Amino acid sequence: MSQSQVLVVDDEADIRELLGMTLQRMGLATDCVASTSEAFAQLQKNSYDLCLTDMRLPDGDGLAVLDYVAQNHPSMPVAVITAHGSAENAVAALKAGAFDYLAKPVSLNQLRTLVRSALKLPRPNQMRPANGGQAADSPALIGESPLMQATRQMIDRLARSQAPIYISGASGSGKELAARMIHLRGARHEGPFVAVNCGAIPENLMESEFFGYKKGAFTGAAADHDGFFRAADGGTLFLDEVADLPLLMQVKLLRAIQEKKVRKVGSTSEENVDVRIISATHRNLAEEVKSGAFRQDLYYRLNVIELKMPSLREMPEDIPLLAAAMLKRQADAGNAPRLSVAALKALQAYDFPGNVRELENILERALALTTGPEISEADLQLGPSQAEAGDEGGDVSGLPLQERLDAVEKKAILEALDQTRFNRTAAAKLLGITFRALRYRMERLGINDELDAKS
Repeated sequence: MSQSQVLVVDDEADIRELLGMTLQRMGLATDCVASTSEAFAQLQKNSYDLCLTDMRLPDGDGLAVLDYVAQNHPSMPVAVITAHGSAENAVAALKAGAFDYLAKPVSLNQLRTLVRSALKLPRPNQMRPANGGQAADSPALIGESPLMQATRQMIDRLARSQAPIYISGASGSGKELAARMIHLRGARHEGPFVAVNCGAIPENLMESEFFGYKKGAFTGAAADHDGFFRAADGGTLFLDEVADLPLLMQVKLLRAIQEKKVRKVGSTSEENVDVRIISATHRNLAEEVKSGAFRQDLYYRLNVIELKMPSLREMPEDIPLLAAAMLKRQADAGNAPRLSVAALKALQAYDFPGNVRELENILERALALTTGPEISEADLQLGPSQAEAGDEGGDVSGLPLQERLDAVEKKAILEALDQTRFNRTAAAKLLGITFRALRYRMERLGINDELDAKS
């Protein structure tokens, strides 16, 4: 196996010497230069596996080096070195496509971790295609619409960076799937992927769940416990429904991300953690910041680069491919029935408020109902169209306003529970509310009692 080559660009001789010696001790061949012009000259002559560049150089800046590499060596990762406390430069570099950044004074432990991660990046000929040709258990976003192709291209680009990613999109649009794909196509693919639904954790347990706890820290703490951050060390921590975090927990999360350290409940010392943060929510996080429900400083830390997941209603041309793949996966022994022409047209005309997750539920229900080789439109049991939705609450016109609203809300919850086979977490996502909010509404409307009586 050939020796990996690294290019170091920094105008401070002592920094160049420190970086060069550290990299050579890691068994890497290193060239060190002091300016952008020297860097361009080396990049024209030699092939490198990684470039480390200072942001401030005598004849330009690190962004110029980053741009040159993107134009001429697009598969080579570039990491930038920024002045202490210069978060704006770091964010600008990450947005421009930098793999990661180091702050001065450079921590040699962080440098080694960064270099090892960068050298693990799959090369272009090793990249698995985002759709087609993947292993049977490899996640994939299916579809050939322009929107889906652009989404897959963005995922491949984001996978070659360590930048924090914020995934926006409606419930059921595939945000966690996208996060897994970013993880599996990146430098951390051999590390853990830990997904956390922030809306499903009781507030009084959040700190111990995220950061862990020491034995005896509180009643019931019978042994040391690693939290989500430690579980994701060396990999990716996916924070789903991040907007549901209470403000106090947002402060602690911000500090853990900034310091790259966590302190277990009941401990007097901190532990280093190396995680990439990917977050998501179906809410408008910028509006949550404006309303004061979400901290602005945490928002800027999480939302370095945004990935917008399209809604299924924006890609009706992808429904045939998606439906065929889902039916093949759900059918026993691979004998998947086909959709009739009428059923396919009905699906393409449907609004899909629950997006891809709702399509999957509809097809799963249809498979259970159909007895022949073809799924009919009737087997789909699609809900009323938006034009008919005005009557969705039934005949409640004679009731007082609150009772009328309660009836409509109750009907919507029961339909979501039915579509998700009474998986309450999935039903909450389908409705666009948190798990805690669903639990509260079910209790208030007496739905729990009704379900218990039927069981």
